[in-house]
Amino acid sequence: MDVSKASANGYDIAHNAANHVALTPLSFIARTAAVYPDRTAVIHGEWRITWRESYARCRRLASALAARGIGPGDTVAIMAPNIPAMFEAHHGVPMTGAVLNALNYRLDAATLAFTLQHGGASVLITDREYAAVMQAALAMLPEAKRPFVIDIDDAAAPPGQLIGSIEYEAFLASGDPNFEWRMPDDEWSAIALCYTSGTTGNPKGVVTHHRGAHLNALANAISWGMGPHPVYLWTLPMFHCNGWCFPWTITALAGTHVCLRRVETAAMLDAIATKGVTHLCGAPIVASMLANAPQWPDLGGRKLHMMTAAAPPPAAIIEAIERRGVEITHVYGLTEVYGPVTVCAFQEDWRELPADELARMKSRQGVPNLAMSGLMVANPDTLVPVPKDGATMGEVFMRGNAVMMGYLHNEAATNEAFAGGWFHTGDLGVWHEDGYIDLKDRSKDIIISGGENISTIEVEDVLYKHPAVLEAAVVARPDEKWGETPCAFVVLREGAAATEADLIAFCRQHLASYKLPRTVVFGSLPKTSTGKVQKYVLRDQAKAL
Repeated sequence: MDVSKASANGYDIAHNAANHVALTPLSFIARTAAVYPDRTAVIHGEWRITWRESYARCRRLASALAARGIGPGDTVAIMAPNIPAMFEAHHGVPMTGAVLNALNYRLDAATLAFTLQHGGASVLITDREYAAVMQAALAMLPEAKRPFVIDIDDAAAPPGQLIGSIEYEAFLASGDPNFEWRMPDDEWSAIALCYTSGTTGNPKGVVTHHRGAHLNALANAISWGMGPHPVYLWTLPMFHCNGWCFPWTITALAGTHVCLRRVETAAMLDAIATKGVTHLCGAPIVASMLANAPQWPDLGGRKLHMMTAAAPPPAAIIEAIERRGVEITHVYGLTEVYGPVTVCAFQEDWRELPADELARMKSRQGVPNLAMSGLMVANPDTLVPVPKDGATMGEVFMRGNAVMMGYLHNEAATNEAFAGGWFHTGDLGVWHEDGYIDLKDRSKDIIISGGENISTIEVEDVLYKHPAVLEAAVVARPDEKWGETPCAFVVLREGAAATEADLIAFCRQHLASYKLPRTVVFGSLPKTSTGKVQKYVLRDQAKAL
């Protein structure tokens, strides 16, 4: 018979154990440990373990959690920097069928208490560095709602007390290294719970599933053109969208995870020089830190690849870091889509472009990765796509297997996000003739001055081209005549000088007059833990000027 027509002709050909296994990124570590057991899996300072040892530790964690009754339907929270325990939690927790909730270590006690209670954490694994804030958060919970606490006594952590019932290594020792964990029966079952960094009200809990994590982990490798055995430096927080799925990507490729407790220039350069790092991810601020490092290590011909996202990177930053031999890949995504799901896919004819034009092309957000089926820029009211003219602005919409299941305990927000069969990102952009999207602003960040829309990103891009500017962020400042005008917050390079008049005059050479900053404020920029500038803080400051 013609199998391609079997369903249409009424034949019932169901999937079975021989032809269907639920997709899950947990399959990667089992394969890697079997095929490359003696390759280095994790480096943390002088501590190194192989994939055989790493797999055994993850199974110990799963076994010990299962012995405490943890299984499907439970949530296990972890509060830790990029250390081995955080990596192991990305495997050991879902091996029990439970859901991993990686906490943002920059949050205050009240927000952490809300997260623990809203997510229903049964177990909390916490690094001693965060003992004070976690103790305060736990005290805010009803006693009956407090999770069982496991302490991580990491040797590289600063001094801090232990607040739990057992230390992490002792907890692992109680587990079975040969624990027979099971693949999920349903690939649509939840694997992780990540909370958005809400700027007003409580954060929303984004629920993701095994299938999406599996597919986006592999899409990362394909989008980046990664070969086997990469050496990956953990500059991106693993709590942020589960490290953009890279705990599973690097594992699938039998690579090496190089842990880093703090994202500091000296620590990054040391790891790059001494650990053989080939890949790293981070926000544009991380790229800026590397681009502006006073000294650069000799890579000995080794290529260093950096993937950047979180905020649209200024073309000037891309140009600066690529001059140091770092190849930038620009991606874009959100917590609701597992991290990066578009990529500025490189075109060979771009090699002929001048450096500044090449950087401008690479600063675009690009096209869908292989896990995302649909991407469009459209009118948010009608969902009609905008023309691909690089000028007409609309909202960015997505659909595909790498879109979240929804927001936990928040049906109204879920329905709003999925209205019309597309995920509404809230990001504004344009669509170019070649199909690449180009973000212009968050819908809440766009400046409307005298009825004209002004992209804060466009103004920031120009400011970054000034030789004295290290960082820049632009927000709306209320104005009696125009409604709003651009207000620029600027950080100058060390030893550099520039006045408000200097920067406005520079912008006048590149921008229409109505787009010029009317105010320039010098000083540091408030940022989230993932390097995003907290524009809501700057908007408040601009209103108060």
